[in-house]
Amino acid sequence: MEFRQITQNKKQFLDLLLLADEQESMIDRYLDQGEMFVCLDPEVVGECVVLDLGEGIFEIKNFATAPTYQGKGYGRALIAFIMNHYKDRCRQMLVGTGDSPLTLPFYQKCGFREHHRIRNFYTDNYDHPIFEAGVQLVDMVVLCREYEEGIR
Repeated sequence: MEFRQITQNKKQFLDLLLLADEQESMIDRYLDQGEMFVCLDPEVVGECVVLDLGEGIFEIKNFATAPTYQGKGYGRALIAFIMNHYKDRCRQMLVGTGDSPLTLPFYQKCGFREHHRIRNFYTDNYDHPIFEAGVQLVDMVVLCREYEEGIR
């Protein structure tokens, strides 16, 4: 397994990006400003886009593992890589996701805890209803993982 930063032609991974954020115009809002990483084994099996919000706070804006590789540890390995990559300049890592039984448990197993919610995020910002596991996403759940003392 290898991790690589992508600095150009990020849209070549659009199919994977759309797994995590299914509206391209929303991806366009952060893709150029974010740092993008891919997980390879040997082909691309996952991706992550991270934004620097300032003051030691970073946010995972897009995170996806290709469907055939889900549940095999690639997502957790990519989170571990991201957390290690930012350890010297990050005090909090945020990630926003829908209130879904598919994604919340994954992030919780990776050490993230609920920080706050953005009411009506999906209904106010997307041009179509978004469903996951048969449930319409309405609010964004923002999770946070604090960097432990001594890691930085």
